Amino acid sequence: MTEAKKQYGADLIVDSLINHNVEYVFGIPGAKIDRVFDTLEDKGPKLIVARHEQNAAFMAQGIGRITGDPGVVITTSGPGVSNLATGLVTATDEGDPILAISGQVKRGDLHKRAHQSMNNVAMLEPITKYAAEVHDPNTLSETIANAYRQAKSGKPGASFLSIPQDVTDSTVSVKAIKPLTDPKLGSASVADINYLAQAIRNAVLPVFLLGNGASTERVTAAIRRLLEAVKLPVVETFQGAGIVSRDLEEDTFFGRVGLFRNQPGDMLLKRADLVIAIGYDPIEYEARNWNAEISARIIVIDVAKAEIDTYFQPERELIGDIADTLDLLLPAIKGYELNQGSRNYLRGLRENVVEDVKFDRNATKNGLVHPLDVIDSLQAHVTDEMTVTVDVGSHYIWMARYFKSYEARHLLFSNGMQTLGVALPWAIAAALVRPNETIVSISGDGGFLFSGQELETAVRLKLPIVHIIWNDGKYNMVEFQEEMKYGRSSGVDFGPVDFVKYAESFGAKGFRANSKESFEELLQEALTEAQNGPVLIDVPIDYKDNISLGETILPDEFY
Repeated sequence: MTEAKKQYGADLIVDSLINHNVEYVFGIPGAKIDRVFDTLEDKGPKLIVARHEQNAAFMAQGIGRITGDPGVVITTSGPGVSNLATGLVTATDEGDPILAISGQVKRGDLHKRAHQSMNNVAMLEPITKYAAEVHDPNTLSETIANAYRQAKSGKPGASFLSIPQDVTDSTVSVKAIKPLTDPKLGSASVADINYLAQAIRNAVLPVFLLGNGASTERVTAAIRRLLEAVKLPVVETFQGAGIVSRDLEEDTFFGRVGLFRNQPGDMLLKRADLVIAIGYDPIEYEARNWNAEISARIIVIDVAKAEIDTYFQPERELIGDIADTLDLLLPAIKGYELNQGSRNYLRGLRENVVEDVKFDRNATKNGLVHPLDVIDSLQAHVTDEMTVTVDVGSHYIWMARYFKSYEARHLLFSNGMQTLGVALPWAIAAALVRPNETIVSISGDGGFLFSGQELETAVRLKLPIVHIIWNDGKYNMVEFQEEMKYGRSSGVDFGPVDFVKYAESFGAKGFRANSKESFEELLQEALTEAQNGPVLIDVPIDYKDNISLGETILPDEFY
């Protein structure tokens, strides 16, 4: 075999990614994995070099959430592996597919106190769906194929592969596994579908509870077809945002549930005599919050069996392809209508409860902007096709409750782990896979600096991102909850940052608003300017109404 024709483990890795139609790889190089990065210079997915491995994992998670196919992150050994942990646990808990590949010390150093030697698999196995270390170079492609499949099958999550340096550097005698066809699930059984159809026909007030698993393109389309024919009330989780279209909103949509009590959605779930949970994961909104009396009649439609607990005991589970199941359910319930009493109840729920918390925006402090004024401006200028990524903080509570979205997987929250720093990396991912739309990214001033260095990545790639910082100089989501619990706050203060100069130092545009009117003007300007690269808007925010909003949070759900 001549040198020119030699194929190495690194070639097998990259060729496997090519065969799996991977478009982007996010990561940071290092000596234990550098042959893979060298190979990516000549072929394979586009390499996006990040500023931190955790953020690279968030970018891969963003790809996974938006497309349903695993995003790929590649890092070196040691800290390159440990820095992945937060990104991988966030993806696994929130149902987003990722394939993470990391370097490892040479096989001969695995059990020594060698430089960057540690048990990678033992560290990441508890927070991934699949974790393995590859010791035979010729098995690299088959292991990647299995890890990739595991990441996207059933409830999606993260897969992790550890590859010793000498495995990557070894020659191989096999070729990469060709693209594989995803196994096609059938629908739920006819008997189960007929059982659900009869349960709906016998119900006085059935309701759909739509979770993250219902937000894929195919399932969203099937739900919309069903709702167009049969006007059943719907409640979405935060990660199910946008499944109900604008056209169906008036007849079917009763809000998103998560964090809050006495919402229309909570009241509807409590009143319903049949809850049909579609693609619902308890981590999105625990059943104890909407079924505290353990009285709900629950039927599940999903691709995998439900996790049972005291408050979530489905009487029947329709397991299989969700879209196909719903398409078969439709003719079986066509013609069903809610009775007049239920329609009257829903009308009253919509009219009397939607604006259940009143705020005096006119009392906003001079130089600050009320959260609802920010949201109103966003609602006016963000189109249905634009993606909005939301970090964790007080702004997350306001956005989750009041910002409307009409396309699935276009309003992204971290609702399982509630991980700080996700918004900007997710925005980068969204801008890559949705190149014709401007992306809006939202964070607090605390969470922004968890991943703010990736602003350079966005500038380097000339991505059309408008990042909005709700700035109050504190870890405010913690502050107001501590005040509600203890009458005071602690550990929430930090020093000021000039975010306009920060943005400009990376080559981005930076603006600062000081009123509702100036934010409105700057947002319009930013959406135009972002076509040339990222724009940041610093918005001094008035959180005076957080306590009033906080009083609607479920008492056990402080975060």
